[in-house]
Amino acid sequence: MADESDCDRAVQAAVESERRLLDPDVRASPSLVSELLDPEFLEIGASGRRWDATSILTVTSDGSVAPEAPVEVTEMSGAVLAPGIVHLTYFTDHSGRRAWRSSVWRLTDAGWRLYFHQGTSTS
Repeated sequence: MADESDCDRAVQAAVESERRLLDPDVRASPSLVSELLDPEFLEIGASGRRWDATSILTVTSDGSVAPEAPVEVTEMSGAVLAPGIVHLTYFTDHSGRRAWRSSVWRLTDAGWRLYFHQGTSTS
């Protein structure tokens, strides 16, 4: 197993990548979002819908996350599941739509890529 500082760096890299994906400027750019998604990306949204990389690019580039209404993120934490695999959990509030979120990031030759994401609506 990697030492603690390697684990800390891996979690920090995943956190930074996740926060980039939540940035309205990044979300508005299909090329920037593509740089952060694993080719095998899968999401199960808070609605229950399944998304792949192609379908999520359509939704993220539609302006649904505007700079004047950013996604508020709290309680983000992460753990290294195996070398090159980080699991993040956090809470979001986007204009009153609240959800617990879970992401799995995978280290590839191209850098950290989001492999899996799930959102679960909450009140």
